[in-house]
Amino acid sequence: MTQDNGRKPEYPVSDIFVNRWSPRAFAPVPVEAHKLHILFEAARWATSCYNDQPWYFVYGDNEQTLPKFRGLLVEPNRLWADKAPVLAVLFARKNFTFNGQANGWSEFDAGSAWMSLALQASELGLAAHGMAGFYQDKACEVLGVSAAEFKPMIALAIGYPGEPATLPEALQKIEAPNDRRSHSEMVRCL
Repeated sequence: MTQDNGRKPEYPVSDIFVNRWSPRAFAPVPVEAHKLHILFEAARWATSCYNDQPWYFVYGDNEQTLPKFRGLLVEPNRLWADKAPVLAVLFARKNFTFNGQANGWSEFDAGSAWMSLALQASELGLAAHGMAGFYQDKACEVLGVSAAEFKPMIALAIGYPGEPATLPEALQKIEAPNDRRSHSEMVRCL
């Protein structure tokens, strides 16, 4: 059932799309390991060109590993994402595994995996927030991923939704689901 979050779809879509949003406030509660496995399992089933599944997630969920991820975030994102109990980076494999040729669709496919993870997070009562604001040029080295093989795509903050009052004042004002452009602005039939 659609939550009363102010979003109104123009056509009757599944509630999973309308209810999902990207909060910045995270509760100081660890995410259970089995729920993290469910998120990555959802991503595993995403669509991909030639079924190559070019996505690769690296995550941290404890105080020994989280500092590596925090150090990759740009300062404005650190203001809120440092409180997330799970941080990750999503990478896209540059070449197809079956023939070694450049995969021009790997970034699109990695986006499909991210969306699957984000929707599953929402279904589990978790929040997942993707971030372009991270140091892509350092991600491979810091996280031990081959820069020749993978391209860093986005950083992710994952956790249980928290109280907006825990955010800096400027972020509290925008901590709500946003709307979307109209259907007519993004679809045209010839």
